[in-house]
Amino acid sequence: MDNKVLKAVYTVFLGVIIALFVGLGIRTFYAPPEMPQFPQEQVFQKSDPTAEELAQQRELQEKYDAAYRAYDDAYETYNRNVTTMTLISSVALLGLSLLVEKRNRVLANGIMLGSLFTLIYSITRSFMSGNTTLSFIVVTVGLAIVLFLGSKRFFQPKEKRGALPPSEGDTPADAA
Repeated sequence: MDNKVLKAVYTVFLGVIIALFVGLGIRTFYAPPEMPQFPQEQVFQKSDPTAEELAQQRELQEKYDAAYRAYDDAYETYNRNVTTMTLISSVALLGLSLLVEKRNRVLANGIMLGSLFTLIYSITRSFMSGNTTLSFIVVTVGLAIVLFLGSKRFFQPKEKRGALPPSEGDTPADAA
């Protein structure tokens, strides 16, 4: 297999693994709220329940509805917090990719891709939070990151980016 193809595959794989690492790391150490269980005793087998059974059923349903509303509120807060953590992680990964860029371009590109995948995860979680202000802020930060990356990586001359000379065995195309 060609060295350029291996570098591209490695870059994409590293980006995916980094995003999974961030997402699963947050999920492991910051668990989501637990969904309330629907009460099993609420389902009656009779086709003609008594007034007392109907009142009991209504009371169980109201308790479940209240527990579900509390869960829903807690889950929106959880999504807001996960959005914030993943956004911070994405920005930190972007900074790391810029630090590594001068030493190893392939590694820097993989970290940058991981940063972008983590940013996409953050945006998705912001939509799940139900908070449009937070979603707007996350998308704004995402736009700033993408514009910054685009200008830094693709539109500045190589000399200004601090590109390394081609290493031994690299072709001029590999150095870019």
